[in-house]
Amino acid sequence: MKKNISLEEAQGLVLESCMPIGQEFVDLHDSLGRVLSEDIKAQENIPPFARSPYDGYAFRAEDTFWVNKENPVTLEVIEEVPAGYAPQQKVVQGKAVKILTGAPIPEGADAIIKYEETEANGNFVTIFSSLKSGQDVVPAGEDVAKGEIIASKGTVVSPPILGLMAGLGVTRVPVYRRPRIAIISTGDELLAIDEPLRPGKIRNSNSHTLAAYIRKAGADPIILGTTKDKVEEVGSLILQGLEQADMVITTGGVSVGDYDVLGEAVDYIGAETLYWKIEIKPGSPNLAAVKDGKLILALSGNPAAALVIFHLLGTLYIKKLAGRIDYLNRRTEVILKNDFRKASPRRRFLRGKLIMENGSALMEITGEQGNGVLRSLIDCDVLAEIPEGSEPQMAGTKLTAYLID
Repeated sequence: MKKNISLEEAQGLVLESCMPIGQEFVDLHDSLGRVLSEDIKAQENIPPFARSPYDGYAFRAEDTFWVNKENPVTLEVIEEVPAGYAPQQKVVQGKAVKILTGAPIPEGADAIIKYEETEANGNFVTIFSSLKSGQDVVPAGEDVAKGEIIASKGTVVSPPILGLMAGLGVTRVPVYRRPRIAIISTGDELLAIDEPLRPGKIRNSNSHTLAAYIRKAGADPIILGTTKDKVEEVGSLILQGLEQADMVITTGGVSVGDYDVLGEAVDYIGAETLYWKIEIKPGSPNLAAVKDGKLILALSGNPAAALVIFHLLGTLYIKKLAGRIDYLNRRTEVILKNDFRKASPRRRFLRGKLIMENGSALMEITGEQGNGVLRSLIDCDVLAEIPEGSEPQMAGTKLTAYLID
């Protein structure tokens, strides 16, 4: 077992053997937010035919090569084609077809002109400008060409992707199964959220906060409840979680106190501990172990400390487990909007909100940064990194930040 390792080393250890957990097909309208398990390849063009972008006339461009305002050309209109109907006539020299927005381009025609740029007189239309072949014609496959991959394996289905699949006639979508994540909170002090407070007790908020973040990450949480600080009880509940889920997350019991029993509990059930403690603040006391190919991630009982590690490590694992290819936190550079007046002997991550001002990315610190301050996660969408051994950071300081979602 490794101890006191870097965040990057911890990420490498837990992500190394993480693989998507299975595939299934879902109805198109149930695919939003799911992760594709196969490339989606267009079997046809979108649009499937060349069409008009507006109401006008279709004709041969070569009939207007010599045309100008002083020398217009008049063409005979042989047909009118509204959207949703196929042309019946072929356009030949001296002929035109009246065409409405979205209607197919008739055979023989290779240019379109707007109504308002012409002069109509019964079955004839006069054109006062020269057009080129292909002018104002929306070609077949302008949006999607047949054979093109519109969304790659590992991509999350978004509304535009769903719309393109609908346009291609895809009714069943290949996706990865949503991971199931079991959540356990340990501690003699914990009460269920519907229990009245008693002296020395607190309600268990960690399980419910984690469950919400897990859903947001694309997985299904299973809250197994709380357990007292007893090795056998903790171990038994972890085993139950491993039976029901693809990963187990615990909170509490990972420090060095007399009642911190997670390390013993994972040994008790025969799991292999990957590491204990990461050299960052907050959240340093945490542990990762593996049993039967499934990850056990034990986080601090302090809400903010637990959730910082969840965002920097747990979310990455869940997203990769769900089949996503973009599972790593995106980074950006931010400028501190307000002062942070504590020194950072250890690498530290500040919770903050990204704000754009005058073209610059600023980070506003979201309240007190204590290990137990859950409120600091409200509106938090970035974690800004302060290097180890740093002095207090004043407003205007540039920091690297990790985007969280």
